Amino acid sequence: MTDSVVVVGGGLAGLVAARHLAEAGADVTLYEQHETVGGRVRTRERDGFTLDRGFQVLFTAYPAVRRELDLDALDLRTFSPGACICRPGKRSILSDPLREPTTILDSLRNDEVPLSDKARTLLLRQDLRGKSESDIFDGPDRSIRQHLSEWGFSDDYVEHFVAPFYGGITLDRSLATSKRVFEYTFKALSAGEIGVPADGMGAIPEQLAARAREAGAEIRTGVEATEVVDPASSGGRAIEITDGGESERLDDLPTDAGDGETAEADSDETGGSVTVETSEGTVEADAVVVAADPKRARELTGVPSIPTEAVSSVTQYYSLPTGTDLGTDRKLLLNAKDASPNAVVPMSEVAPEYAPAGRELLTATFLGREALDADDEELFTATRRALAAWYPERDFEDLDVVATDRIEFAQFAQPPGVHDDLPSARTAGGNTYLAGDYTGWSSINAAMKSGRLAASAVLADR
Repeated sequence: MTDSVVVVGGGLAGLVAARHLAEAGADVTLYEQHETVGGRVRTRERDGFTLDRGFQVLFTAYPAVRRELDLDALDLRTFSPGACICRPGKRSILSDPLREPTTILDSLRNDEVPLSDKARTLLLRQDLRGKSESDIFDGPDRSIRQHLSEWGFSDDYVEHFVAPFYGGITLDRSLATSKRVFEYTFKALSAGEIGVPADGMGAIPEQLAARAREAGAEIRTGVEATEVVDPASSGGRAIEITDGGESERLDDLPTDAGDGETAEADSDETGGSVTVETSEGTVEADAVVVAADPKRARELTGVPSIPTEAVSSVTQYYSLPTGTDLGTDRKLLLNAKDASPNAVVPMSEVAPEYAPAGRELLTATFLGREALDADDEELFTATRRALAAWYPERDFEDLDVVATDRIEFAQFAQPPGVHDDLPSARTAGGNTYLAGDYTGWSSINAAMKSGRLAASAVLADR
């Protein structure tokens, strides 16, 4: 194949699409408006601390992660299974005895969760073991809370563990999110680990970009694509935009995660060319893959089924002197009392490279619009108050704020049934294709998978 393809957006979806297209022989140019690739997956350094953009982790069991990344090269630092459930004056460990046998006694003695719920958790794990991604996402849907209730889990289990733990994954402590997200991530947690690269989450898009360049793709950063004109697409409308970000996801092609997954030709309207206006000038291409964030992708393509309702979060980063030792054994600290903060993470205990010599790094995550509107001092006070309540024997006067990230669009909202009406790679029609997690579900897995499926659709149609 010698066709020219423009990829708009240098997040995970766009980088994966660029690589697969270039490997197939396409002449690929990727435009990313920021100076660095990554989209929502970014890392920066401040005062010697490694700060990811919000609390993000990599699930090693995700099929797309195993397919697209060299995990050994990322040098992952992993969390211990389970979590530490915290409330004023009390901390208790709840772990996975099948993956961490040494914690079985602590988990059995944990009175925050009834023994019957621990048994149900093992049954749920067994039930999901044989289900594929398509089994989960094509099946009937309901909220996480309703799903757990139907399984017979107690209110204590739901409120003390699931709400803060999956509140951190779905950014929705009310558990009104689709149970499909719960099932797929639960299955992934049972089968693999969660971790962060030693150099930060930004190492993931950097590796994807390096692989795309090795395949022959040109990646141009600091260049904004402002308009896409495709006469063969739905309506062939030219839509100008003024701002944006980056995105990810699946497609109406087969949704199993098998390595042999390809797209069959599905368009009678390909042919001609697409015009892409950029901040550097006009570009003509045989096809364009729009891999921008959902809002920007909708503006560029006019596809109304691209979801733009956002779920928000705030992450605040803190420094403590070395030796504070919160005794978490690389586990999350879940707030069983309330959502302020939802969870505290001992980042430098998991990844010592995240903090400079003599200091430790903690992060705290707050959920929702109220957190976005709170000032830094309010968030800091809430975290210090929570830590002091969980560790009454310790002094947190040395806790200092390093930075605060307010992320208005951390995920697209995923209420029950939302996945049934999402767009596919070909929804825009003509020679315009979509790649982003909004074509499947909000996750790194869906982002990278969508890039591969978009590339597959382009190749099949050309």
